[in-house]
Amino acid sequence: MTPSLLELRDVASGYGDLRVLHGISLTVAPGEVVALMGSNGAGKTTTLKTIVGLLRPMAGSVHFDGADISRTAPEELVSRGLVLCPEGRGMLRDLTVRQNLELGGYVISKDRRELESRLDEAFAAYPILRERESQLAGTLSGGQQQMLAIVRAMMSRPRLLLIDEASMGLSPVMAQGTFELIAQVNREQGTAILLVEQNVEALRLAHRALVLEKGQIVQEAAGAELDELTRRLQDVYLGTSP
Repeated sequence: MTPSLLELRDVASGYGDLRVLHGISLTVAPGEVVALMGSNGAGKTTTLKTIVGLLRPMAGSVHFDGADISRTAPEELVSRGLVLCPEGRGMLRDLTVRQNLELGGYVISKDRRELESRLDEAFAAYPILRERESQLAGTLSGGQQQMLAIVRAMMSRPRLLLIDEASMGLSPVMAQGTFELIAQVNREQGTAILLVEQNVEALRLAHRALVLEKGQIVQEAAGAELDELTRRLQDVYLGTSP
């Protein structure tokens, strides 16, 4: 059995005295895409913040590559290969596309040659970003900003990429393009991905899916079970069935 790259063990977390997560456990294997689904307020973003050290577990532990990272600083986790692409894209709107990408590679910023090499790779892979290289990030379309956010996160070559609500605020066409980009990152670079979403289309690129309700994981699905889960989420959780 392949060891887990990420493992949460009975994690409780929240804000102040308010517990949002109530003892959740989950794993992500190397190269795996796991979708964490649920409605607003289910605890999805809290889960990601706890994984990357923006929140500390009230109970339980978080492990990355076999090490307990429950008390590890967020910036150190980036150096280890654990990166968050936050909800709302986290664009530095008054900086250019190139400057945003350079900040994504800050862990190698002292090696200017390597940084330039990664910038060249990013621009070659995503020509629209080269075309917009000197454009302020805040003037990009929503879909272009999401592309920039993901490519910026990939500048540090993470082993595990956490993506929070990649499709939020995007048209169906732009959302589909974003999901295709995520699948490409996983397929071509082998990056493991934990994808937090409400959009059930995310299930089409996931190897496994988890459903979070009121701070607890209530269902897990893989393979053929994903189709049934898609229908159930459309009908029960998200109300998006035709």
